[in-house]
Amino acid sequence: MPFAISSPAFADGQPIPALYSCVGANISPPIMWRDAPSGTRSFVLVVEDPDAPGRVFRHWGVYDIPADRTALSQGASLEGLARAINDFGHARYDGPCPPPGTGVHHYRFRLAALDRAALVVGADADVAALWRAAQPYVIAEAELVGTYSR
Repeated sequence: MPFAISSPAFADGQPIPALYSCVGANISPPIMWRDAPSGTRSFVLVVEDPDAPGRVFRHWGVYDIPADRTALSQGASLEGLARAINDFGHARYDGPCPPPGTGVHHYRFRLAALDRAALVVGADADVAALWRAAQPYVIAEAELVGTYSR
């Protein structure tokens, strides 16, 4: 089977519950994955909104997730994982929060399996820099898309 990511909170292409947004508890949804490729030594997860006005807006970036993990629990952004700075300026998950009236936004949960156990990124690295730093080590990528609008 191919490397895949999913969530029990929402199906691919379906709405993300408000609990995981800025109008809810603003906690990360539970995420699961399966069939990581042989040679995986760690994972990186980023969440981004390509529909944000003017640019891709990044909501979360966690890295150095151990290769033996197959899930992040609800609220995992509070678990002490290595985190990058999101576009809100926080080293945590900040959920969907599109400007009212901008229609449906698509939130991409991108999980990369890496062939190295740890990434070297600065403590002040943002999510975009984290994703760039991971690229030379990516051996597989899986994506889950959730939608949200206000």
